Amino acid sequence: MIIIGILYFCFVGLLGQVMTVINYDFAASIGMQEPRDVFGEMGVAVEQGLGVGDMVIHLPFLAIGIVGLWLRKPWGLFSMAGALAIMAYWPIAYIFYMIFAKGSPGFNVTNITSYVTLLPPFTVYGLWGFWYLYKNRKLLTTEK
Repeated sequence: MIIIGILYFCFVGLLGQVMTVINYDFAASIGMQEPRDVFGEMGVAVEQGLGVGDMVIHLPFLAIGIVGLWLRKPWGLFSMAGALAIMAYWPIAYIFYMIFAKGSPGFNVTNITSYVTLLPPFTVYGLWGFWYLYKNRKLLTTEK
């Protein structure tokens, strides 16, 4: 769980979400976002807003969870549970964002197959991780 958390933090968190806020066009150029002409300016604004939310809530929960699980602290378990809950939620919201935005002015995503294929495993991992933390909570922490 710690290794996957670190990989997720680095690739999805830093390269995907943080970079979307700092330099959207760079994030798009490395394939972490759709180009501006595909999402339109409103879509880019939504992506950047979600990126800020991830920077303020999701990534700190994840970082604290990784450190806390490494140290076998109860607060790490709770923080990771929060991060996993967000991880389970956002792919579903994103897929439906694609479905509902289709046909909107400036929104030019024509094929959502890659989203429907690539995003559900994040939800499955988030739900599995949440269950795993609950089931193994006594083994994952040293405090009673």
